Amino acid sequence: MKILVTGAAGFIGFFTAKLLLERGEDVVGLDNFNDYYDVRLKDARAAQLEQYPNFQMLRMNLADRSGMRNLFAAEKFDKVVHLAAQAGVRYSLKNPNAYIDSNIVGTMHVLEGCRHHGVEHLVYASSSSVYGANTAMPFSIHQNVDHPLALYGATKKANELMAHTYSNLYGLPTTGLRFFTVYGPWGRPDMALFMFTKKIIEGRPIDVFNYGNHRRDFTYVEDIVEGVIRTLDHTAAPNPDWDPANPDPGTSRAPYRIYNIGNQQPVELMRYIEVIEQCVGRKAEKNLLPLQPGDVPDTWADTEDLKQDVGYQPSTPVEVGVKRFVDWYVDFYQVKPKERA
Repeated sequence: MKILVTGAAGFIGFFTAKLLLERGEDVVGLDNFNDYYDVRLKDARAAQLEQYPNFQMLRMNLADRSGMRNLFAAEKFDKVVHLAAQAGVRYSLKNPNAYIDSNIVGTMHVLEGCRHHGVEHLVYASSSSVYGANTAMPFSIHQNVDHPLALYGATKKANELMAHTYSNLYGLPTTGLRFFTVYGPWGRPDMALFMFTKKIIEGRPIDVFNYGNHRRDFTYVEDIVEGVIRTLDHTAAPNPDWDPANPDPGTSRAPYRIYNIGNQQPVELMRYIEVIEQCVGRKAEKNLLPLQPGDVPDTWADTEDLKQDVGYQPSTPVEVGVKRFVDWYVDFYQVKPKERA
């Protein structure tokens, strides 16, 4: 198959493209290599992928309407994994327009390309942020999610609604995956694991929001990507039991599905920091701060639907996943932690 992976120089996109290449697919990666974080990291990921003969990387912005139209017309993709987005909850408070351009306009162009060129299945990234003000745990795809707390979450909810209309109007099979706090080697510098590791190694204090009273469904990247590929292979189909008088938000009479994809085992933030300290070999100096605007105190994924439908079963504990990240970080940046265990 020929598969388009948008955001292929990004964290999850890199691992997704790599796994698809290793099983013999032809992969076209698309990324705009923006400077939201260090472009050298994106370049290094892309360089890894470009070692595969069945891969090509395109530098393009999703918001480029004519460029996206020409890309779909020329390549005739069988399937699409749409992972490109302007990421980050906190950055959406500073630069909201970036989220509209990338997450709304860009996703529209992906949907149009899939519609007009016979794409068999579109799998796209949603987020646990769509749960917003919900407090019923674990978060379920069968819950209503109409109260996002930041624009990032609102754009992801909008992507789900946009996908449903294309599934309904044009029969395009679409599957949205609500990611829960993905971490691991090659991770983003704006995420907690990266920032904590960097500052602890450098002997600088770390900012711990909500006074450390967060719980997060931390999910190792390779577990996530296995779920992405399993989902891609399981084309969305209509739910024959869907009842318009009592509509299920996670399914539809159209070929449309939503899944949570997480570890289903939330971890206390303070425990997560403790594991990082053990891997680095230094104690962290903690700067305890209140909850940030747009943040939710806890996340916890109910992944039973994904388990039943595709056999998704994450298996990497945080102790293993964090060590793999720290080992990668030390090697990639050539730093030597003091008093490393």
